[in-house]
Amino acid sequence: MGKGGFKIFPGQIEILDLRTLNPIDWEAIINSVKVHGRAFVLTEEPLLNSFAESLAGRISKECFQFLDAPVWTLGAANLPAIPLNVDLERMMLPNAEKVSTEIAKLLNY
Repeated sequence: MGKGGFKIFPGQIEILDLRTLNPIDWEAIINSVKVHGRAFVLTEEPLLNSFAESLAGRISKECFQFLDAPVWTLGAANLPAIPLNVDLERMMLPNAEKVSTEIAKLLNY
């Protein structure tokens, strides 16, 4: 979403780009949840049995007392592979519009 998210949701969101998953910057995640009271986990992989779901579960468990809403997740549609057709690929993967819609739901929870 980049800087566009800051224009749509000024002062309401912080983007924490995890450069590595192992080791993961757990301290930065906890600090962000403490500040905002919410967490949104975005991935380009299908969510079913994904690292993103695992991370959302860990945030829910370890940051429960700081959360004002469920941990929100968004990922690709649960398909066996990314389609070769460009239009179908766009439908499958998260995009700025889908992310904005889900962030708005989370912020209004």
